[in-house]
Order: sequence, then C-alpha cells, then structure tokens
Amino acid sequence: ASVGSREQYDQAHAAAAALRATAIADQAAIETAHLSLEYSQIHSPLDGRTGNLQSHIGDLIKADADTPMVTITQVQPIYVTFSVPENELPAVRMNLETHRLEVDAAIPNSPETAEHGVLAFIDNTVDKTTGTILMKGLFQNENRRLWPGEFVNATLTLNHIRGAVLIPSQAIQTGQNGSFVFVVDNQMQAHLRPIVAGAQIGGDTVIKHGVEADETVVTDGQMMLAPGARVKIRSAL
Repeated sequence: ASVGSREQYDQAHAAAAALRATAIADQAAIETAHLSLEYSQIHSPLDGRTGNLQSHIGDLIKADADTPMVTITQVQPIYVTFSVPENELPAVRMNLETHRLEVDAAIPNSPETAEHGVLAFIDNTVDKTTGTILMKGLFQNENRRLWPGEFVNATLTLNHIRGAVLIPSQAIQTGQNGSFVFVVDNQMQAHLRPIVAGAQIGGDTVIKHGVEADETVVTDGQMMLAPGARVKIRSAL
C-alpha cells in the first residue's frame, strides 16, 4: 500500500473542503432561483375574471404602484347590492329570524328568468340622505349571467302567502269607511265591496278580505260608477 505525504493529505483535505463550500453555494443559488421564480408569479386570492391588462411582457413592475397590473373580479358567487326604505327594515328583520329571505335579480330587457339568491348582508346604518338601508343578496351565479357592475332589478321576498288574491292597485278606492273596490257580477253590474288590503307587490295589492279569486274588479272609470250600474268590459290593448 502506498502512503501519502502530509502535504498530499492537506491538499486533499483542502480540495474536499472547497468542494463542500461549492456545493453549499450551489444549493443556496438553487434556493435563490426557486425564490425568484416564486416572485415571478402572482397568485390571485380569488377565482374570477380578469379585466383589461395594464401591464405587458417586458414592462417594469413596481411594488405598491398606483396603477394595478390587472383587476380580477369575482363572479361565482357574486353579490347584488340594493337598498330598501327604512320603514321596511322591521319586517325584514322579523322575517329573517324565522327563515332565509329570497332575493331575485332580473336583468332588464332580458327574456330569461330572474336569478335566485338569498339575503346575505344588511348594513348597520340608514342612509340619512335617502332614508334607505343598503342590503346585499348572494347569488351562486352558476351560469354567469350576472356580470360585475351590471344593473339589475332586485326583488326581496319577505314571505310567501299561499292562495293570496292579487288585484291591480288602481282598482282600489278610498272612501269614508275605508278601502273598497267595484266588483262586476255575471249581469255586468257593479257592486261596491269593502276590502282589507295587504302588501303591495309591484303594481298589484294583496287582498286579505273582500274579493274572491274568480271575481272581476273595475280598474278604470270608478268615479263614474254607482252600486248597481252596468259596466262594459274593455279588452286590454
């Protein structure tokens, strides 16, 4: 067996130490490269759609820049913001204690049916300038019909009234003894009928008492009517 000199041993030991140092430096360089690669990618905290790109390949990007690189808007789920009069707030809160409230969002001039969601937020203050309170409906928006920033007609349903009778609000008149309508019988004669009106839904009013579902009410020309007067039904244009 050959025996090396002390000098050869020291040289080999130094070479091994140098190689270890090089390996450590290379590992540090690899970790730095991985970190730099991570910094080269920005992961959105939410799923959504990107808007118009403000930055492109080759642009210099700065942290905390005044102009964002891109705006990402969440569309699934999506919130619809609307306001209701403050005098409706007690009814909203009372019904919310017993069941979830439904919110429908209809896109104007769209032949498709309204999207269905639920009430998810009620603001903690009333807007003093408008006398309304802001609310938000949450929609899953599975088919992505609702679009961020889009105007919709929102309807908040407080409760479902089974078998309710609805008549056009314009049919209701007010007299000394309260609200009434003129009901037309089979002989085309008008009869004054006292009623108890309920909530208004769009252009219609719920009738709690006084009109049955199969009866016909007068919606125009009531000022010229008297009980027992004959009427003529005019088809809607």
